[in-house]
This record gives sequence, structure tokens and C-alpha cells, in this order.
Amino acid sequence: MTERSEAQSISYRSFGEQALHYFDRPQQEVCRRPVEVASAWRGEELAGSDSWAVELSGEQIEELAGAVAHAKQLGGDLGAIGREQFPLATLAEEIGRWAAELRDGRGFLLVKGIPVEEWGEADSSLAFWGIGQHLGVPGGQNPDQELLGHVRDMGEEADDPFVRRYRTAGDIAYHCDLADVVGLLCLQPAKVGGASRIVSSVSVFNELLRRAPERVDRLFEAFCLDSRNEDGGIPYVPVEPCRYADGVLRTFYHSDYFRSAPRHAEVPDFTADERALLDLYEEIANDPALYLDMSFEAGDIQLISNHFTLHARTAYEDDPTHPRHLLRLWLSLEVGRLAVS
Repeated sequence: MTERSEAQSISYRSFGEQALHYFDRPQQEVCRRPVEVASAWRGEELAGSDSWAVELSGEQIEELAGAVAHAKQLGGDLGAIGREQFPLATLAEEIGRWAAELRDGRGFLLVKGIPVEEWGEADSSLAFWGIGQHLGVPGGQNPDQELLGHVRDMGEEADDPFVRRYRTAGDIAYHCDLADVVGLLCLQPAKVGGASRIVSSVSVFNELLRRAPERVDRLFEAFCLDSRNEDGGIPYVPVEPCRYADGVLRTFYHSDYFRSAPRHAEVPDFTADERALLDLYEEIANDPALYLDMSFEAGDIQLISNHFTLHARTAYEDDPTHPRHLLRLWLSLEVGRLAVS
């Protein structure tokens, strides 16, 4: 998909437009004090709790089904379906609360109850897209403008350092995606493993500040982010991991893509201090006291803010007859919502 109609252009953003929106993070000062906000949670405090889960009611599922039927009747491809083509008279208000939680609260939640077995992949995909339209502005997930990604094992070699690891059954290191929010809808869980591991980037920062305050300033200076050959002609871009303004710390971190950038001749290798910083940052993120593991059931939607949460994945084993399959959606959150007229 390379060209968009006028209607499509206001129902989603291109990959580049969405990345620019995401990286437009205000910066006022280097933060050298603990950040005490709702998004500074600790996994040990949330384990065993369901405070971060929302169960859809029968009435809400029925309303979703009606919106799916309405959108199907209108026809057109996914990119032509905006908020107006997916009416949610009462559920829209609840989705607005989800957006507030992602933007100003804990920074993640799990929505349960989409009847994916009953609806099948096509209708479940449409429901997920429609929810996304009410939550924010969807966007392309790569230069090919893929709008709804499929996360499953494609048989690619997990040991290949440049393979997209979501296309394998291997583990995935901590990272953020190039959008305000990433959503995952589980169509089929793994036979074993495949847990989503999340950690508050605010809590990681606070712990780094406690352990090694002399290393904090470097997080507010750019690292090179490797494009991993999905560059559109740009092999890497400079990105500041942390930016801080008005009491809000926003973080972008991508372990593998930061660490591989020196493969480009013009990118200098890491200094000993820089490597020590990355190692310590990831050591803290992998502290069981900080992270939260979340296992998916069919019909679960995980929503994560890429400003306040890092996410990873444990390796998994598939049932050959029912392989793990998630749908992925990237979203921008903003005041003043674009919609198809």
C-alpha cells in the first residue's frame, strides 16, 4: 500500500508521520530527581492483582458486534474505516478512559472479552481496528504502511541478529515501538511461554538514579538507532532515550537497535561508560521486583504506552495445529481527533 485516498489519509497516519508525532517529546531539563507519578509502578506491587484488567460486558460486546456489522455493510478496505464508520454510542466513553489511563495514568491495561473464537479473524480484526479509531489515530508499522500487523512465528531464524524477532518464537529484548501506544489482540495464545514482560521506564529511571546518578545525564543525549534495513534510505537516526518536561518523563528505549547501530561505519562504537549505562539500564529492567509478566488468553487486548513502559517477550513453543497469533496496532494519542467524514 503506497497511495492513500483522501478519506484514508484522515483515518490513519503513515509510518513516518506517526514516528514524527511520537518523537515530538518536549524537553525542558535533565531530570536528576525521582519522578513520582502513576506510571512509576513496580511489578512486585501489581503481581497477583487484576487492577490493570478491564472485562468487557455483554452489552459492550454486543455494541462492538453492531459496529463491526455496520462497517462491513459500508465496505471498503481497513484504512477507509474511521471513527464515523465504526459507531460506539456508549463504549466510546469507556475507551476514552482507557486513553486517559495510557496518557496520564499507569500507562498500560489489559482489555478482556473479545469473542475471537466466535467472530473469527476477519471480524475480530475489524473490531480491533474500530476500537483503535476511538482510542487514537492508527498508523503504519513499517515503510510498507502495514496497518494491522500479525505477530506469529514465520519460521525465520531467531539467531539471525537482524531478523524481526516478532516473526520468530524466540524471546524479544526490551524496547518501545514508534507510536504513542501499541495494542496487541490475542487470537491464539502459545502452547507454552510467550508471556509479555513489561516494566515501567519511569521506575527503571528512578532506580538508575538511585544506583548510579552520575550516569543519568547520558540518557538525555542521543544514541543512534539502527533502522535494521527497514530504512527507506536512512540507515540510522539519533534519538534521545529520555526527555523531561512539566514533571513528565518520556522514554524511548530499544536495546537491540541501539546496540547494533555501530555496525554502520560512520557510527562510533560505544564508550566504556555508554556500554556500562546500557548494561545497567537493562539489568534494572530485568529485576523481578520491577517487571510484570502478563500471559494472554484468546480475546485479550493489551494496550501499552511507549512513553512510560518498556515491553519484551519470553520465548514460546507453539501447538502446531493452533499456533500463537496476535494482531498488532500502533496508535497516536492526541487532543483533537482526526476522523473520516
